[in-house]
Amino acid sequence: MNLRIAIDTGGTFTDVVAINEETGVQHAVKTPSTPADPSVGLLTGLRKAAEAAGGCAGDVGNVLHGSTTATNAVLEHKFEGLGLLVTDGFRHIIEIARQSVPDGYGNSFFWVKPPRLVPLHLVREVGGRLDYEGNELAPLDEDGIVAVVKELVADGVTRLGVCLLHSYADARHEQRVGEIVAKHFPQLFVSLSSTVLPEYREYERAMTTLIDVMVKPYCKTYLNHAAAEIQRESGEIPFLIMQSNGGVVSNRAAGDKPVTMLLSGPAAGVLGAAFMSDLAGFRDILTLDVGGTSTDVSLVENLEPQLTSNSLIENYPVKTPMLDIATVASGGGSLAWVDDYGALKVGPQSAGADPGPICYGRGGTGPTVTDAALVLGHLPEALVGGEIALDGKAARRAYGLLGAQFGMSAEEVAAGVMEIAAANQVHGIRQVSVMKGREPGLYALVAFGGAGGLFAAVVADFLNITTVLSPPAPGNLSAFGLHVSDIKRDYIRTLVRQKSTADGAQIEAAWVELEAQGRREIAAEGVAEGAIHLARSADMRYVGEGHEVPVTVLAGLTGHAAVNHIWAEFHKVHMRTFGFAYEGKQDVEVVNLRVQAVGRMHRPVVAMCDALGGAPEPDHTRPVYWRGQGWVECDIFRREKLTLSNALEGPLIVEEYGSTVVVPEGWWVGADAHGNLKLEKVT
Repeated sequence: MNLRIAIDTGGTFTDVVAINEETGVQHAVKTPSTPADPSVGLLTGLRKAAEAAGGCAGDVGNVLHGSTTATNAVLEHKFEGLGLLVTDGFRHIIEIARQSVPDGYGNSFFWVKPPRLVPLHLVREVGGRLDYEGNELAPLDEDGIVAVVKELVADGVTRLGVCLLHSYADARHEQRVGEIVAKHFPQLFVSLSSTVLPEYREYERAMTTLIDVMVKPYCKTYLNHAAAEIQRESGEIPFLIMQSNGGVVSNRAAGDKPVTMLLSGPAAGVLGAAFMSDLAGFRDILTLDVGGTSTDVSLVENLEPQLTSNSLIENYPVKTPMLDIATVASGGGSLAWVDDYGALKVGPQSAGADPGPICYGRGGTGPTVTDAALVLGHLPEALVGGEIALDGKAARRAYGLLGAQFGMSAEEVAAGVMEIAAANQVHGIRQVSVMKGREPGLYALVAFGGAGGLFAAVVADFLNITTVLSPPAPGNLSAFGLHVSDIKRDYIRTLVRQKSTADGAQIEAAWVELEAQGRREIAAEGVAEGAIHLARSADMRYVGEGHEVPVTVLAGLTGHAAVNHIWAEFHKVHMRTFGFAYEGKQDVEVVNLRVQAVGRMHRPVVAMCDALGGAPEPDHTRPVYWRGQGWVECDIFRREKLTLSNALEGPLIVEEYGSTVVVPEGWWVGADAHGNLKLEKVT
């Protein structure tokens, strides 16, 4: 037996999908996450999935992994021990940041800057200077480096970011700093901006580098531990880690540059959703991934997830290529509470994995979304195939107390909590659709995650969406998405050149150099030459603009044809993005050249369903509370018993191992040949 196992570590559960490479049969399991040491839950899930497939850890031939560890470190403000080295005269780079105020604050009198990753007393200057083309203006002060790092270590610095001026143009000064620090202070974790983000804009480069080194101890430690345990139980097998760009790399590469892991788990979910929607016949989708602590949403057009290189994790800029995913604090563990003005709120606080919702019986005291769903009859008496028994009486007592504050019954306030949670999710979807000129009603909604099916129809109603898909094993879709990923690496070179004076040969040479680096590093991951694909793009703007738009080069274009293409295509992209263009009126400049190197991996074969026959019988019935209707005795169906030749009209509920799909009145639900549930609005 040869098993390929994918593991997605979330805030509450660790989801695992094992695929038998010989038969194609899939097995999905869940196990509680272990935030104190994510590798414990990872190994537990691996063993559990192998056993479910009829094997053991020794039968595992490949492990893929997505994780929220890097993101959680940032969200929890684990800034202790961070230090920064900058070029002489640039000590205040983090303090100054950008001279802009976030939308919604009006002016700087009402906006308080977020906590600095590094306080000023832990920032040190280094002598030496390069110009914007990489020419040395002053030699590096090597003796001074040792002295200032010694001071930082004495002040408690354990993680050091290095961001020297213009190191994107020439990395030699930063590389020498890295060598000196490694020699004299081997205990320090170090990140160089020329490695993390060789791109101009000093503030964003410094912040991205600091976040990289900030999460490095957490990610590298647990990845190394997990790799050692996997090797002990399964031998020398590939251990690949999902990145924010939707591709995987070796665990060693991910540990060396963990900033690429910030949206690791959610990115895999988007890939899985796109794969299954393609089988269902939908190419334009919105994704709704509702987990234990948050909801991740994204937009996919023509089966291509949207990419961005300008992201915020909390209030901190991170300029690495990521899938364009918006996250809102609305998940199954989100707490319901009353603010100082007497308004009912849901989130952003969460009960997390420990202690979890009140109904888990692990010491939780605050009512959560999961408790609300149980009070309403939307959830069964136990989750994960009976492994987690739910205490419905405790959940109802909590909502009875909450409802008393508003003169409402337990079920009325629970229904209100579910509606508020759904409204929060709708806000996230509007960020990736309406705010970017897309009409949500023109897309299918793919709902997954453990709680995605609870909200899918309600969210769709809010947005005038008429089709909802629930893929097979939706609670484990992010883990499945790892199975349909490729090995990916992104490369960038800042090369500011205006069209009127640019040397096309120089632009082509830079692309060729990036492509050569990509081929080498993807080949080093064990990918055959014929499976390596390279994609070019450029960040461009009109001369005088402060920000760029990405312009993609058509596949197969090289040389002058590629250069001429971006000059012409830019005007069209600018028009689509902003609604205007200055072709023939304003010079254009390229700012960054990019290459994405992709090593194609084989895809699993999704088994076809052959269950035809008549309408299925409900497994049982139970009272379910519907807002505006009250309590209704509803049919409860097992998902595996739904057949291809029928559609059922709500209200009803569909249950399975790791998720529950709620089908309200006014919706139909049926299964397709690939195991997707398809909900359609009654017209």
